[in-house]
Amino acid sequence: MPVEVMRDAAARSHFAAGPTLDIARVGLGVAVRDGAPKPNISTPDVFKAALLNAESVASIPESATGYSIAKVFERLNITEQMKAKMKAQPTPAQVVAVVANGEAELALFLMNVLTVPGLDVVGPFPADLQQDVVFTAALGAATKEAAAAKALVDYLKTPDAISVIKSKGMTPG
Repeated sequence: MPVEVMRDAAARSHFAAGPTLDIARVGLGVAVRDGAPKPNISTPDVFKAALLNAESVASIPESATGYSIAKVFERLNITEQMKAKMKAQPTPAQVVAVVANGEAELALFLMNVLTVPGLDVVGPFPADLQQDVVFTAALGAATKEAAAAKALVDYLKTPDAISVIKSKGMTPG
């Protein structure tokens, strides 16, 4: 789960006391329909221009990722302009689908979600605007298979698991 979840006392109560293990981190990115022209997003200024020039943008505003994207819009001072362009979606799969079928021009979401058939990844948000989501692991407070759960968490630190994490567009740890 995102590490922010573990900062909430009510959510944390569902997990065993003790340390968590950060498994992966992933940044925000931009994608277009497969074969569509890719805008320049290399700096905050040209990224802002690309967002303002886009006809429409798909994302999930009512999510942790959407919150992070909204903060980027605030930093760029384009919150109001982007409201008219947003094509809010209920799930990551829908973000992908509406861009892949041409209903929206850009997808803004986590990089690992955007690396799928039907989309071309433009790239990550510029470094000055990037906000990584960190995924952490913890044992459930009511787990009936604590040894198996711990074995899974331990496995997530192995070279084999790290290879998979990297192949999915995420950074281990």
